[in-house]
Amino acid sequence: MPSWLDFNQIADWVSGAWWSYPLIFAVAMVDAFFPLVPSETVVIIGGNLAASGDLNLGLVILLAAAGAIVGDNISYGIGTLVGERTVKRWFSGEKSRRRLEWAERTLDERGAYIILIARFIPGGRVAVTFSAGYIPTFPWRRFIVYDSVAGVLWASYAALLGYFGGKVLRREDLRGPPVVRARHRARSRPFARLRGRRHQAPSAAPLGRWR
Repeated sequence: MPSWLDFNQIADWVSGAWWSYPLIFAVAMVDAFFPLVPSETVVIIGGNLAASGDLNLGLVILLAAAGAIVGDNISYGIGTLVGERTVKRWFSGEKSRRRLEWAERTLDERGAYIILIARFIPGGRVAVTFSAGYIPTFPWRRFIVYDSVAGVLWASYAALLGYFGGKVLRREDLRGPPVVRARHRARSRPFARLRGRRHQAPSAAPLGRWR
């Protein structure tokens, strides 16, 4: 794997510098249709840095939400462009086929509800957005409304989780719980242990494992 796709490398790039904002946008966008790294973790790190004043919380949420919405719409567009047969040929593995069938069924039955829920399920959101693109009963005008709401909710949840986690750590002067462990420095480089666990814990249903 090239170094620029390495999770630890990407997480290290999220700092108090200006480039953290476009990085958060880019990771959230790419992860929406080609999940190489868990974008949630990058947004949580951004929220944690906002707690120490290194980043602006509003901009972290805005850029994460925008990236997620753009990425979801790219996925929707691919599904529309290539059609059902091609999408199912790409994801021909048993596990991926079951996810696509689940997405098609739930979109028909619940529609907007599943767009909101799937945004919080890394593997599920890819299946849902691809499927929504080729299901004739789910036009883009309907999709974009609910996907925008889902993107804002998802970005707010992840960023605020990091933000309030960082506030608690600083107030109690702790090294942090297992999921949100911070490495305290003068300007706080967060979640060292979380980044280290990337190589031990299974990834959040990357696209390559669908096959």
